[in-house]
Amino acid sequence: MTAVSGAWHPLRVTAPARPLVFGGHSIAGRLGKSGIPDWSIAETWEVSDVDGNQSTVTEGPWAGATLRDLVAHDPEGLMGRGWSGEHFPLLTKFIDAAGALPVHLHAADAAARRREGQPNGKTEAWHILDAAPGATALCGVRQGVTAEQLHRALLDQDFDAVLRRLPVRAGETIYVPGGTLHSFGPDTLIYEIEQTSDVQQHAMRWNMEDGSEVPEEEWHANLEAVMDEVDLEARPDFHAGLRIQVGDGVERVFCCAGPHFALERWRAGTVQPIRRSSETAQIITNVGAAVTVRVEERSAGLGPAETLVVPAALGEVEIEGPADVLVGYLPDLERDVVAPLMEAGYSRELIAALGEGLEGDAPAG
Repeated sequence: MTAVSGAWHPLRVTAPARPLVFGGHSIAGRLGKSGIPDWSIAETWEVSDVDGNQSTVTEGPWAGATLRDLVAHDPEGLMGRGWSGEHFPLLTKFIDAAGALPVHLHAADAAARRREGQPNGKTEAWHILDAAPGATALCGVRQGVTAEQLHRALLDQDFDAVLRRLPVRAGETIYVPGGTLHSFGPDTLIYEIEQTSDVQQHAMRWNMEDGSEVPEEEWHANLEAVMDEVDLEARPDFHAGLRIQVGDGVERVFCCAGPHFALERWRAGTVQPIRRSSETAQIITNVGAAVTVRVEERSAGLGPAETLVVPAALGEVEIEGPADVLVGYLPDLERDVVAPLMEAGYSRELIAALGEGLEGDAPAG
C-alpha cells in the first residue's frame, strides 16, 4: 500500500487500454481521447479498483496511490459520510464495439458469492455514445424460453432464437442486472458504469482476447456456468433518460439509477456553468470538447474522453460551458434520484424505469 497524506483534491487516474478482438479506433477517433496506443482498442478502464487493473493517481501528493489506498486512508472523505468498504465500489469504461462482443453474462451478487467466491457480482449499465444506423444489442432471454431451450440454443450458437435483440440509439441507456445474458455491436460506442468486479461467463466458442478457439471441454464448462448463473426473467430495456432544466442552457439528464450506481449526463451552453453538489464521490467523464473543472480553489483541465474522480469531501463542482459530461456516483436513491425527479414532476412509475430499487413510496415531507 502506498502512503497517503495531504488534503483531498480532484483525482486524475490511469486509464489503461485493452486491445480485444472486437475493438476499433473510435475511442480516439470519435471521442478524441489522447495517450492511447494507435491500434485497435476495445476498452479503456477509466476508473477501476478491480484486482490486477487498479487505477492509480497520476499527479499531486498522492501520485502512485491506488483508489484502494485512498479507500483505506479515508473512506468517508472519498465516498461520503457513513460509507465503509474495502474497495472503490464503481468501475467505468469506454467500450468500442467495432465488432460484436461475445455473448456473456456477469453473475449477480448471490451467484458471485456462491459460485465465484467473490464479494459481489456485476450489475452494469451502457450509455450509448454513438451507434451506426440499424445497430442492435442482445439483452435478456425472451419471455417463455425455458432453461432447456436456452441451453440447446447456446450449444447450437443460435442466440437470436432465445435472446432479445433490441435497437440501439445514441443518447439512450440500458440498466443490465447481474445474470443477464447480453452482447452489443458492431458499430457501437458506449460508456459503461458498473459494480467493481470482473466476473464473467462466456457462451461463445472464441476468446475475446485474440479470437482463438475455446477448447471443447472448457466451452462446455463455460456453458454450465452460464446456465447456473443466468436470470431467465431479466429483460431490461433502453431508456432515453429523464431531463431537468437546472439553469439557463444547463440540462441534467438522469440516465439510470440503482443501488450500486447512478449515471447522469450534464450539458451546458455558455450562459451558466454546470454546478453540481454531491455527498458522495463523483466520477466526471468528459464526452465533449475540453473543459475546465473547478473545485473549491482548484482548477483542472479535462480533455476529451478524460476522467476525474472528485472525492465526497470536496462538495460542489463547477464546469464552464460549453460542456457535455457524464457523472457517475454511488447514490442514496431517495435523496439523489427520486427527490429531484419528483420535484420536477416525474411520477414514481417513470422514475422506476431508470433501473432498480426505485419503486418505493414517495418520501414524506
